Amino acid sequence: MKVFVGYDSREDIAWQVCRHSIARHSGDAVRSIPLRQPMLRELGLYTRPFDKTASTEFSLTRFLTPYLAAQTAGWVVFCDCDFLFTTDVRTVLDGLDPSKALYCVQHDYTPAFAVKMDNQQQTTYPRKNWSSFMVFNCAHPDVQALTPDVVNSASPAHLHRLAWIAKDEDIGALALDWNFLVGEYEKPAMTPRVIHYTNGGPWFDEWREVDYGDLWLEENRQYQAAADRDALAA
Repeated sequence: MKVFVGYDSREDIAWQVCRHSIARHSGDAVRSIPLRQPMLRELGLYTRPFDKTASTEFSLTRFLTPYLAAQTAGWVVFCDCDFLFTTDVRTVLDGLDPSKALYCVQHDYTPAFAVKMDNQQQTTYPRKNWSSFMVFNCAHPDVQALTPDVVNSASPAHLHRLAWIAKDEDIGALALDWNFLVGEYEKPAMTPRVIHYTNGGPWFDEWREVDYGDLWLEENRQYQAAADRDALAA
């Protein structure tokens, strides 16, 4: 199974910890792949003008996921880098309907904060955060039609609102805890399967005290220890 993770050079540690949490729960059965915009540009797959207003470097490159997966069948996952997995990501595939084009958590909320992450302005739009965790059906014609040409020419609204999927009923709904938005929902009794620090995580000084910040810091500690061991063994 492949999981493509949005990569932002300002948040390398977020990607590293996200990747570590996936590997810790899924082992070698899952391959985590960072979407690095400079590399995608070098390959000629992403040609849009640089957008200084984009909140992340992977704001639109995420939609290249099914093309990069190079599959004509099966499922492939995308997630933002500010995610922490507390379960085996492969279980998200359990019971999925193969007639659907895509599965995501279908959030319906108004952001609680006017500013997020490193003092970036918060925006509100239909289907906000639906595209932060997507499970693509590589066999579906709407997904196969999501080519680099479309990603490089369609409006951001068309892409993020999943308007490239012809029928709304082809968008399947995942349970909320597959993309739990920290600070936007009340903290539940049970730890979510996937924690999304959408407004900012503990790697930013001003977001140290967020819900589940302790879990991210512990995952970071384990990642750093593993990196130190690998460095000594090299």
